[in-house]
Amino acid sequence: MKNKLLDKNSKGWDLIVNKLSAFLKNEVLPSVSVIAKHIGGPFHILISTMISLRTKDSVTIEASRRLFKKADTPEKISELSEKTIEKLIYPAGFYKTKAKNLKKTAEILMLKHNSKVPKNMEELLKLPGVGRKTANLVRNLGYNLNGICVDTHVHRISNRTGWVSTSNPEETEYALMDILPEKYWISINELLVMFGQVLCKPISPFCSKCPIIEHCRRVRVNKSR
Repeated sequence: MKNKLLDKNSKGWDLIVNKLSAFLKNEVLPSVSVIAKHIGGPFHILISTMISLRTKDSVTIEASRRLFKKADTPEKISELSEKTIEKLIYPAGFYKTKAKNLKKTAEILMLKHNSKVPKNMEELLKLPGVGRKTANLVRNLGYNLNGICVDTHVHRISNRTGWVSTSNPEETEYALMDILPEKYWISINELLVMFGQVLCKPISPFCSKCPIIEHCRRVRVNKSR
C-alpha cells in the first residue's frame, strides 16, 4: 500500500483507522472529547472548544471546569464580568480575548437562538471567535453531524502522510472530504489529534514506532526517531 493514493473507495482507510484506533486505545482523549463525554452537551462543547484554542489540554479541562462550576448556561455566563471570566479561564492562551468572546457568545445565544447552540455552520461562524474548526467540532460532538474538524494536528499529519497537499486547514478540510469515507469524518479528528500528541510530533516524529508508516510518504520529514 506504500505511496498509493487513497480515495473514498480505498480499503486502505479501514486499515489506517483500525491501526490508529488500536495504537491509541489507551491514550487520553483530547480535552474537548473529555468535556463532551463527561460534562455536557453542545453549549459546554462550544465554550470549552473556544477556551482550547492555542491552549494545552490539561489547562483547557481545568479552565472549563472552573467556569462551568460558576456558570454553565448562556444566562449565567452573560451575567459574569469579563474580569471574572478571565480569572476563571486563566492561564488559557489569549484568556482576555477569550473572556470577551465567551461573554458575547453567551449574549448572542440568549438573544438570537433562545439560549441554544445553533447546528447550522453559517450561524456558528457568526459567533465571535468561532472558526471552522470550532464549528465543526460542535457539530461533530454536540450534534453528531458529519464534518471534518481540522486543527494543526490534522492539517500537519494529512500533509505529512501525503494524503493531501494543502497550504492551510480549510483547504485540508475540503481535500479530506474528497477522499475520506464519510463514516470517518467525525472520528478522524480525535484520532489524529491523539496521534500528533503522542507520536507524530511536529519536529522529529517517532517514525520507528509508527503503526501506519506504510501509508505515509513522510513529506518534509528531515529528522525522525
